Amino acid sequence: MSSYRATRTALRAVARTAKPATCRPSQSRSFASVHTGLLQNNQTSQRRPTTTSRHQQSSLQRQSPFAARTGAVRTIFIQTENTPNPDAVKFLPNHRILPDTLSTPFIEYLNPRSTIAPPYPSPLAAQLMNIDGVTSVFYGADFITVNKSPDANWAHIRPEIFALITEAITSGQTIVTVSADKEGGAGGAAADGAPEEPDSLAYDENDSEVVGMIKELLETRIRPAIQEDGGDIEFRGFTDEGTVLLKLRGACRTCDSSTVTLKNGIESMLMHYVS
Repeated sequence: MSSYRATRTALRAVARTAKPATCRPSQSRSFASVHTGLLQNNQTSQRRPTTTSRHQQSSLQRQSPFAARTGAVRTIFIQTENTPNPDAVKFLPNHRILPDTLSTPFIEYLNPRSTIAPPYPSPLAAQLMNIDGVTSVFYGADFITVNKSPDANWAHIRPEIFALITEAITSGQTIVTVSADKEGGAGGAAADGAPEEPDSLAYDENDSEVVGMIKELLETRIRPAIQEDGGDIEFRGFTDEGTVLLKLRGACRTCDSSTVTLKNGIESMLMHYVS
């Protein structure tokens, strides 16, 4: 009898030690683009958008009518990054913002009228501009920078921005519509916002050697850093006196440190490489 009890005790001990590690709840996060389809998820509750610090992600889940029938959930992760400008925040929804066919590298909306005017009207930008305190909306290739007035509070604005971006992407809404302007072209300047040229840093066979070198430096060394801060840079010309004309966009447009960026950063680099 004692032998039988000892055997059962030994078997239970072996069973406990042989329990697979995969029984522990997984801590990994699912990451999906809304282009590719739907993810199966056992959690059906929706999370309220929350503010996140630099390099953190906010996970927002929304159920479409199709998802309600199939049990599938569309998942979107919106990452936010603080910028050197305290009145500008960069939102990265892991989703293409500008159309692939659009030649311009960015679009900037500086007032509500520019969001509905050709050639780049945007329903999402119009909704964002309707939020109290929002002063401008900037679209990069895969990010959105929102500027606010100094007296506005991010704690009040950010949840609304999260909700609007999430709704636009999960519903399949067109972010930017390319429409013809009054002159019949589709590549002109948007009202009070978009650049007049497709890309001011693009190669032009008519450029002088110096201008070509300036554009290359701006494209390869300056633009990536400025885009990281939620903005972009525009080349406006090179004078006979040797002055380079530039314009900062997005978060950098109203940043207090923009003068330092132009003087100590960009000017110093151009003077070092271009003689």
